[in-house]
Amino acid sequence: MSQPFVLPDFYLPYPARLNPHLESARAHSRTWARDMGMLEGSGVWRSEDLDAHDYALLCSYTHPDCDPEQLALVTDWYVWVFFFDDHFLEMFKRSLDRKGGKEYLDRLPAFMPMDLADGFPEATNPVEAGLADLWARTVPTMTQAWRERFALSTRNLLNESLWELANINTGRIANPVEYIEMRRKVGGAPWSAGLIEYAAHAELPAPVAGSRPLRVLTDAFSDAVHLRNDLFSYQREVEDEGELSNGVLVLETFLGCTTQEAAEAVNDLLTSRLQQFENTALTEVPALCVEMGLAPDEYARVAAYVKGLQDWQSGGHEWHLRSSRYMNEDAVIGPSLFSGVLGTSALDITTLFGRPAEARLRSFTHVPMQKVGPSLLPDLDMPYPLKLSPHRGRAHELSIAWAERMGLLDDIWDADKLEAYDLALCSAGLDPDATPEELELSAQWLTWGTYGDDYYPLVYGRSHHLAGARANNQRLLACMPVDEPRAALSRARSPMERGLADLWARTAEPMPLEARADLRRAVEAMLESWLWELHNHAQHRIPDPVDHVEMRRLTFGSDFTMALSRLRHAGQLPPGVHESGPLRSLENAATDYCGLLNDLFSYQKEIEYEGELHNGVLVVQSFFNCDYPTGVRIVDDLMRSRLRQFQHVIDHELPVLYEGFELDAGGRQALDTYVAELKDWIAGIANWHVSVRRYKDEYLPDLLPHGDSAHVAAAQAWAAPLWMRPTGAGTSADRVRLPAAVPEPPAPPAPGSPTAPAPEIPTTPVPGTPTAPAPETLTAPAPGTLTAPVPTVAGGHAS
Repeated sequence: MSQPFVLPDFYLPYPARLNPHLESARAHSRTWARDMGMLEGSGVWRSEDLDAHDYALLCSYTHPDCDPEQLALVTDWYVWVFFFDDHFLEMFKRSLDRKGGKEYLDRLPAFMPMDLADGFPEATNPVEAGLADLWARTVPTMTQAWRERFALSTRNLLNESLWELANINTGRIANPVEYIEMRRKVGGAPWSAGLIEYAAHAELPAPVAGSRPLRVLTDAFSDAVHLRNDLFSYQREVEDEGELSNGVLVLETFLGCTTQEAAEAVNDLLTSRLQQFENTALTEVPALCVEMGLAPDEYARVAAYVKGLQDWQSGGHEWHLRSSRYMNEDAVIGPSLFSGVLGTSALDITTLFGRPAEARLRSFTHVPMQKVGPSLLPDLDMPYPLKLSPHRGRAHELSIAWAERMGLLDDIWDADKLEAYDLALCSAGLDPDATPEELELSAQWLTWGTYGDDYYPLVYGRSHHLAGARANNQRLLACMPVDEPRAALSRARSPMERGLADLWARTAEPMPLEARADLRRAVEAMLESWLWELHNHAQHRIPDPVDHVEMRRLTFGSDFTMALSRLRHAGQLPPGVHESGPLRSLENAATDYCGLLNDLFSYQKEIEYEGELHNGVLVVQSFFNCDYPTGVRIVDDLMRSRLRQFQHVIDHELPVLYEGFELDAGGRQALDTYVAELKDWIAGIANWHVSVRRYKDEYLPDLLPHGDSAHVAAAQAWAAPLWMRPTGAGTSADRVRLPAAVPEPPAPPAPGSPTAPAPEIPTTPVPGTPTAPAPETLTAPAPGTLTAPVPTVAGGHAS
């Protein structure tokens, strides 16, 4: 059978090395597989199948420095996981037996007890027998934290096979973002990363194991492993097995292109993920280790982990070139030109030219402040009706008054800007059923988040003062004490601190401690995402497409505000429902739709006026090397596919979740209510973007904060690196420090100076949507005295 496409030229910056204990691992794996019942008689493999696949060769390439015992154990793990994949295919995928597959998978976690003293159930098939044996041989040398992480990645690897089976049942091909997310779980690379910790003596230190840099390293590693596998396995999976979970098929369908073009696009994404890995390893991980104060041995374990991931990439590619399991005719086999380590890829002349080098160059050489004209906006086919709260007018007035009291209108913003942004309109669409107090609090949270999103690039981005931004983050975190929510009110100094302390006290006080901690973590994640943006700006680097989509959920504030919404339903659903795959998929699809919607509307504002690099259209332009209209078309297609996925989860995956969690009528009602709130959120976000002046071409010069106030000028002067500051006799007075208190507002414009009139804010929904009831006449509570319920906010702040 001829190959469906020519394998592309791969980006291979690191050499593959072979473990000298290969033959002993081969001999051991044959004996072990036979003892577990995986060969003759299993109905899946024969001895010659195992020999042809040669998993010992895979592990000898991916773990070149293991001793014989470690290599044998790691090889057994890979024999087991590939046997599971083929066993599940034969038993359940080919017959489309979802019920039987679920029962099969539900038994397997019992074979991974956290305490070996708890014992194992009696094994009923080779997969169960192999898992029990491997778990008992592996975990004695690893900590409880590693056991929990590895067990979770193993469960994800096993359970997400049902997702693949469900897609085969429905004949559905995933969209690219959904595919990347789900492939990480079912593809097994995060599971492989856990074995790297074991094999390389590189268990991650607890302080950094859950950090963004380490998470991105693992995710980028996983995506590259899976995309490479998709290229080599396309013929076997798609043409022979009828598999729909393959990246080449996903992009072929999404882009409407040929198989060869899709293969090249997958390879480009593979290259981008490897370059993301390199950038994170060299620019973020060392700083993280210093910031967390790791001991030398902990630092060494992190370095060994990075090297282990690097070895796996190189060795995995080399194995794909040799294994009979994959399509590898006419593939180049041989060592890299240079035998280097992390950071030496530039020494290989093959990486200096061609598509990988061009892509890397584009990501660092974007010319800012280009004239792009009014943003190009596709038609928004909104399937969900808009509903607006009748309390919108009251929330609008109170949120502006609140911003003034907190000092948010004294530097980068003024009342006219905030009036034009009309964030209460956003809240009114996000939660049309909110009480007056809930809507007020919601509008103020959006006001604070949008202010912070504007403030960080102006004050810390232009001066590249990342240390100042980190210090500000720490001060903001101190404004959210979990035990005593009101304790920080007297300590807050800056407008951002005062605003956050006030919102935290009013929001967190009615909550139980656990809910407060969850909410604080969500705010912290949003603050950290702003540092990620500053880090990219310091490098003048357009982010990798996958990294942008995933971090956009945080920078847009959606994860934080969704956490607020989930807290309202606390106690109404069994544990694990909100963490389940369908719910996370539903939330991510909605978040991505609205984040990309914001990127479309804010394109001119961000690209032409702000020099922004974090815009989905710009990311697509850089990745595909295409023009603006083409980038808009691709983003629009991706938005529509995410919205279709949102509805697909509602129609097909939530009913299965109801059954899986055995939800009663009350639980189903609570979940249905949450889904309705997400629909309101999507419609409300879309309406707000269409209605407000924040993104309209004719208003942008007057509405954007230009950083020309005394406060911002002082902040930027204080934040500037030493080499940018004047030196010499008589210049010390120029080293302005941020004032401890909020400065006086800037003087009003001189008579006759041009000031654009503020157009009247619309008070009716967009055409074709339901008209909200008239606002009630209410008396506002005294400032600072309201203890409001948790708001139902499921949106994000503006960008």
